[in-house]
Amino acid sequence: MDPFEKNLEQYRASLERWIVCRVRGRADAEDLFQETCLAACQAYGRLRDEKAFLPWLLGIARHKYADWCRKKAACRETLTGMLPEEAAPAREDSEAEETLERLSEKDRLMLTLFYQRRMPQAEIAKALRIPQGTVKSRLHAAKERFRDAYEKKEGKKKMDALPKTLPEYTIREKAEPPFPVLWEEMMGWFIVPRIGEKLLWGMYDLPGRSLDVAYAMAVEGPARVHGQEGVEITARLLSAADLEENDPMREPVLCSGAREGDWRFTAQMKDGYTRFLSAERTENGERILSTFLDPDFIDNWGFGEENRGNPVHIAKRGLIRRKGKEIACEPGKELIDIVGRYEVTLGGIRYDTVCVMDVNAYMDGVVSEQYLDGRGHTVLWRRFNPNEWREEKYGKTWAEMLPGNEQIRVNGKLYVHWYDCLCIR
Repeated sequence: MDPFEKNLEQYRASLERWIVCRVRGRADAEDLFQETCLAACQAYGRLRDEKAFLPWLLGIARHKYADWCRKKAACRETLTGMLPEEAAPAREDSEAEETLERLSEKDRLMLTLFYQRRMPQAEIAKALRIPQGTVKSRLHAAKERFRDAYEKKEGKKKMDALPKTLPEYTIREKAEPPFPVLWEEMMGWFIVPRIGEKLLWGMYDLPGRSLDVAYAMAVEGPARVHGQEGVEITARLLSAADLEENDPMREPVLCSGAREGDWRFTAQMKDGYTRFLSAERTENGERILSTFLDPDFIDNWGFGEENRGNPVHIAKRGLIRRKGKEIACEPGKELIDIVGRYEVTLGGIRYDTVCVMDVNAYMDGVVSEQYLDGRGHTVLWRRFNPNEWREEKYGKTWAEMLPGNEQIRVNGKLYVHWYDCLCIR
């Protein structure tokens, strides 16, 4: 084996990792690797110091990668979907790639495999020969460091408190295909059941756009219910509007438990699903605790067959098909699916999102839109009621009560936009 081959064999893995962190697609990565090795072999005679072989080799790889980017006219990868983004002309030199370059090699590898190469955590664990739990913790840490580095570099603005009035927003469908996301949030409460997670979320009526109820949520620590391990989540009531008896927003505000104050939950993320294990509130001075073994728990807090929960890995499956305001799906089914990719501009901040539609799963007969960024975090949640929903109670259809609100049709049936939820992390 000649000196060049000996050095290349020693540093082959480092070169491969460097390339994989930057190039999406096995074929492109292999081509770039071969081009780098060929160029290095041809230039090896000019290397003066054998000890500098690795930085010299990576320097050649960097030039070859720049050539590859120019040839391919590489566009933004889905890492930018993780972040709020102000309106600005698109740039060829991706800000996300620049941020990725500044991270450690370990962080770059985790983010690239998961976001750009779309590898599930189990496959990453197998490829890197590490436990899946290690992949999960490393990926979470890498995402946080990427977000912090990106926002620090770009000075990105973001909302840091719930506004009293819902900001104006626009939703624009994008031509790009929707990206899969790791959606770990608890259904209806938006928090990820992981120790240390916190968020604020609020409910806004339309067309008034006022904040009707707001909660501060936090994952406090480990918990166990009937032998099932989970985490304890507190939901502290921050504010609740004093609504008139005939105000249609009174019902969802009361259903949130706002009149009774704080909530306490136990939740679990296991086997690729998130689920509630218990819910506790105080009503008229009495502490009420319900667990997954109680007969009525599934009706109120259960999702999926026998409270299996919601899958955290979600990608477009074609179960719900959307074209503009028309939605088609199999009637009578509880369905959740990604229906497209959308740019949501909220309060002057742009988000690259996928839209998750829910038909009958959150509540029978109700449809919702949930716009998730690349981290699987909710940017905007919108609820739609069937036109005749509770008509006997209100004496009007929802189109009559809220004539200016947006309308959609699901399998030809009319639904009317009712209220929205915002989340601040």
